[in-house]
Amino acid sequence: MVVTVLTPTYNRRDKIKVLYDSLCCQTSKNFEWLIVDDGSNDNTQGLIEQLQFKSDFPIRYIYKNNGGKHTALNEGIRTIKNELTFIVDSDDFLTSDAIASILDIHRRYKNRSNLCGYAFLRSFPDGQINGMKFKKNEEIISYIEARINRNDTNADKAEVFFTRCLKEFPFPEYPGEKFLGEDLVWIRMARKYKMVHVNKAIYVGNYIEDGLTTNRRKHNIASPIGCMHRAEEFIKPDIRMKYRIKGGLQYIVYGKFAGYSIGKLIKKTKFRGVVTVCALPGMIIYQKWKKDTVIYKSACR
Repeated sequence: MVVTVLTPTYNRRDKIKVLYDSLCCQTSKNFEWLIVDDGSNDNTQGLIEQLQFKSDFPIRYIYKNNGGKHTALNEGIRTIKNELTFIVDSDDFLTSDAIASILDIHRRYKNRSNLCGYAFLRSFPDGQINGMKFKKNEEIISYIEARINRNDTNADKAEVFFTRCLKEFPFPEYPGEKFLGEDLVWIRMARKYKMVHVNKAIYVGNYIEDGLTTNRRKHNIASPIGCMHRAEEFIKPDIRMKYRIKGGLQYIVYGKFAGYSIGKLIKKTKFRGVVTVCALPGMIIYQKWKKDTVIYKSACR
């Protein structure tokens, strides 16, 4: 077996069956499905036990206390022994040739030590590509260059990683915080490894109303330390300047939500020039977001 499809889930019993059905339709069954349940209370476990009984591919299930998607990913990755890990959210699904397409690329590139994995395209349920295609099919380039500096792909893609690289770069966990942008790790990994970028859609998804992407700012504000550290990755000099400025603004905003003073935030970073330039506009954004957050909480009472 070569591929583990890793699915972190939280209260998605009513949606995860669609992903299961797409796995049943795979033209290659050279994979296992690993579900890490991040503290669901909707009896997701009962459904998975039913699927395990009738499935023609291996299904593993891990339950853990609720800690956020990134902690569920860490929990699952620690147990994976297959060469490749494909993270697929519980409310999305795969094309019927997804695993076969991954294996085809892997046969040709698996021995290259400078790679951490493969980036494929995502599509919406109507078949439209999410964002744009990569500039060149099967180009070997880093995540930073392809997805940030060029800014020619936009939107989410379908990343399949060498499991050894995910084990080398685990998601940082911060006490009391349940959200972390996954690209923090993808950027760190990109400073050592490249990826093969494939212009083929193998992943189908949408952004649901109560999903992490839709509610990103709210989750960010509730997890400011991790978001501050993510922003620091964007401030570094191998990132295009406009994204360094954006990172500097986010570093100030989330640092303030974490309780740091401007002086402390400037002192803490190695990139004081960018952060200093961003200090005043960052404070303005922080004050606005803080006000908006208070308004949102009041409206929800």
